[in-house]
Amino acid sequence: MSTVKSPSEKKTLSLKRDRRNTYGENAKASRKNIPKGKQTSHQMERRAASAPLAKIKGTVPDEVIDDAESASKQAVIEKRRKGFKKSPDQPLRLVLKEKATNTTNSWKAFGDLVRKEERVGASRPR
Repeated sequence: MSTVKSPSEKKTLSLKRDRRNTYGENAKASRKNIPKGKQTSHQMERRAASAPLAKIKGTVPDEVIDDAESASKQAVIEKRRKGFKKSPDQPLRLVLKEKATNTTNSWKAFGDLVRKEERVGASRPR
């Protein structure tokens, strides 16, 4: 059972804990693109690991094997560093604040535009 009892405390905690995806794409697209990004990243890591090792065929000296193994490990590290990283979701409080600011600004800009057109229309002879 929750220890938070008052509705205002519940609302505050909800705004703090809940998060929203603000990446910029369709919200439903993230459901497919995040796993796809991970899959592609892992595939690139496997490909980077196997490329130096694929060059070795037949009997070769241990030095060549060691060099290929270290090159393989280094390539995996580089690919992992550059690989897919999901951008963190934003707290709901920040998302709502930004949304309110954008809405207010857009309506304010719209009102300014209408007033400007009214002034221009009034001064223009017909």
